[in-house]
Amino acid sequence: MKTTTKDTIIIGAGLSGLSVAWKLKQIPDHSILLLEKSEHSGGAISSHAEDGYLAEGGPHGFLDNCDESQQLLKETGLDKEMLKAPLAKFVRYVCMHGKLQLIPQSPAKILKAPLISPLEKIRVAGDLFKKPLTGEPTVSEWVEHRFGKALLPYVDAVFTGTYAGDFERLVIDGVMPGVRKIEKEHGSVIRGLFKKKKENAKKGPDKKKGLPAMTSFPTGMGRLAERLRENLKDAEEIRCDCPVNAISRSEEGWQVELDGEIISARNLVLALPVNPALSLLSPIATPPQQTIPEARILTIPLGFDKSATLPPGFGYLSPEREKRFCLGALFSSNMFPGRTPKDHILLEALVGGRRHPERLDLDDDTLIRESVNDLRQLLDLPGEPTFAKVLRPKGGIPQLEAGYPALLQWRNDLMRHEKGLYVTGFGWEGIGLNEMIKTAFRVADAIKQGEQDAGEQDAEVKKVYF
Repeated sequence: MKTTTKDTIIIGAGLSGLSVAWKLKQIPDHSILLLEKSEHSGGAISSHAEDGYLAEGGPHGFLDNCDESQQLLKETGLDKEMLKAPLAKFVRYVCMHGKLQLIPQSPAKILKAPLISPLEKIRVAGDLFKKPLTGEPTVSEWVEHRFGKALLPYVDAVFTGTYAGDFERLVIDGVMPGVRKIEKEHGSVIRGLFKKKKENAKKGPDKKKGLPAMTSFPTGMGRLAERLRENLKDAEEIRCDCPVNAISRSEEGWQVELDGEIISARNLVLALPVNPALSLLSPIATPPQQTIPEARILTIPLGFDKSATLPPGFGYLSPEREKRFCLGALFSSNMFPGRTPKDHILLEALVGGRRHPERLDLDDDTLIRESVNDLRQLLDLPGEPTFAKVLRPKGGIPQLEAGYPALLQWRNDLMRHEKGLYVTGFGWEGIGLNEMIKTAFRVADAIKQGEQDAGEQDAEVKKVYF
């Protein structure tokens, strides 16, 4: 049996693993090996170029409001390539009663907008007098308790767009732990946010004041993964098409078993989505649950000629009560230039998700036909599409449902007690690219300092953008 020794082994070459590897490469004389079971690095990131169109089979971008992500862009030189679509300029919509309703992005404008009745707006203020719910409430239970039923369709749209999830199953302690912490500490979300705002004002002016911008690249999000991959030497520092059979403790720290080879290292980073990580960790320590649910979502890019028009903005989302075929659509040619042939538009329909996994089994022709029929009821799309494709991702989106907070605590306890073990990746502390980069930086810094990473200590209050 062949044996190899490294300082750090990283399992998983998605954005988390690639980001950890990027940072560890900055440590002098620190040897790393990144292992990826698929043939390609990049994980959920998957840009697709065809017939002059550029679409995304995975994430379409990330907001520019995360310091770690901005640092990564500067270090890689991608800050000179990036494209930005400011939220202040590109509005979004929610489908309500069969029509697209524009959603303002600032709280003040939302309060003034006729999204809900004056009486329902007064009910939102009832948060000031509601005691925190005990246990592990779902997002829908929590929102109705604190703010009333009127906001439910809009909140549904937010979590449909973020997780492709069901807000009647996602738990608030999993998806918004920072807000839940404020509620418990202050007895009211509104009261707690006002106090937090006052405390921040004392620290000085907010450098991130105003709305952020969506960031991508001329060749799509695949460019980010590609650039991080360029930093690694084939075979010596990264191996694709290289599945891991098992992990175990060793005298040196950790052992990774491959077909015909054992690799040892002081540090082991599992930069994997939750379920693959649990599969490798279960023989070492029994988790409170063996798997968590996942939601799969199809992206259907549709190109049209100049006879079709799109409203200004990023796109729209549809709550479940609208009973539509598509979860929503992104107006891709509005957001970033150069994604279509001349005088054409591109929109990307989203289908499936946690509530409608049965639609994933439909054939491509049916998916395209049903999506176009649905979109035409909301948008000006005469004629047949000049381009149509169904992009089927390999993996799903982890769903932070009942039991997830206990699972996250189990992971944190495990990392505290198992020296040299670091568990990060898609779903462990959220599913956004910024969250994965931020956590990857924290893990790399802990390895550099020779410390254990015990997970995020102070849950962040994440702003909600439609």
